Amino acid sequence: MQVRTLEVNPAYMPYLNDDARLQIFFGGSSSGKSHFVAQRVVMDVVQNRRNYLICRDVAKTLRNSVYNQVTKIIDAMGLRDRFVITKSEMTITYKGNGRQILFAGLDDVEKLKSITPALGVLTDVWIEEATEISYEAFKQLTKRLRGLVEDGLTKRITFTFNPITKEHWIYKEFFGGWLDDKAVYRDRNLVIVKTTYLDNHFLTADDRAALENETDRYYYEVYTLGKWGVLGKVIFRNWETQDLTERIPSFDKIHNGLDFGFSDDPNALVRVHIDQRAKTLYVFEEMYQAGMMDDQLAEELARRIGTQYVTCDCSEPKSIADLQRRGIRALSAVKGPDSINFGIRFLQGYKIIIHSGCRHFRNEIATYHWAEDKYGNALKRPVDKDNHLLDALRYALESIMHQAEAKAAKRI
Repeated sequence: MQVRTLEVNPAYMPYLNDDARLQIFFGGSSSGKSHFVAQRVVMDVVQNRRNYLICRDVAKTLRNSVYNQVTKIIDAMGLRDRFVITKSEMTITYKGNGRQILFAGLDDVEKLKSITPALGVLTDVWIEEATEISYEAFKQLTKRLRGLVEDGLTKRITFTFNPITKEHWIYKEFFGGWLDDKAVYRDRNLVIVKTTYLDNHFLTADDRAALENETDRYYYEVYTLGKWGVLGKVIFRNWETQDLTERIPSFDKIHNGLDFGFSDDPNALVRVHIDQRAKTLYVFEEMYQAGMMDDQLAEELARRIGTQYVTCDCSEPKSIADLQRRGIRALSAVKGPDSINFGIRFLQGYKIIIHSGCRHFRNEIATYHWAEDKYGNALKRPVDKDNHLLDALRYALESIMHQAEAKAAKRI
């Protein structure tokens, strides 16, 4: 089989052989950053230089994202017959030299300690969607890059992500010298490269138009222009993150909420314990997964909530009925006029403690903001994006909210 040369976007060409210890490729959507790093992974392995560990926050998200991306690049190079690709274990080995590409989720960081390539040591860790991971998980990964490397190679950690807000630990930890009007930052151990859709020469006209026509100012700044966001109109500031591992077994007043997925949107389950006296909510578990069949969703719910009730989005009565047929105690949310804003006001009256493992929920609540008019004034409605788990939280607490509403009405 003839080996085919890969086309690399010019913006990334200078970094094919960059040896900075920490490399950050961030910016707007569809900028080609993840595709480039996947190209570099395959080329490094073929050239007998490196062993890779590729990570995302949750193992299940790897197979349909970066794992598929890497295998497609192998096919594009005409090298499929020169690799051993073990789909069940998500390991890819180059026959010519034994170098490997390994994949692991960070939902169980302890498992990382046993991941070792067949030949040599790990030289590289690539963290895709790095804003999803915790600082603690990052520190564990740095411990995996110990040991000597042949040929004087530098061990590297590579981040790829779309920026969220300047409150994120990645910004605070690594962007102290960053200038927003520049595209590249470099010091002795760090290189940061910002790209946007304009740097992706392989993007279609429709993809460009979708990004250029984004009407929400925050999403335009972050996903079109690739800038770190500053959310002046952020809705929730009454939350913090804690490790609730030791407290979870004692939680007894548990409420479950489910937002159904549509096409690429995830099925989103949130589990919360409420302490009414302390006016505190504990968000202690989440499920955030797209591409699930009905039977898979039911099995996952049964595993997580057992015989407990779960309140679901009422716009999907067929899905609710299907869950009920499969033994899930699924209820339909009532909603009603102004239910979203009422739910927001209710949640703003509580302290919200988020378990450190609920990273998708944390990302949603950190970026949930009011829509704005053309003058930048906040409107009385939130932006309807990236709010699957927040919707699920409102469904979970619907009965409590209605009780509070009834008590308020009696006082009037």
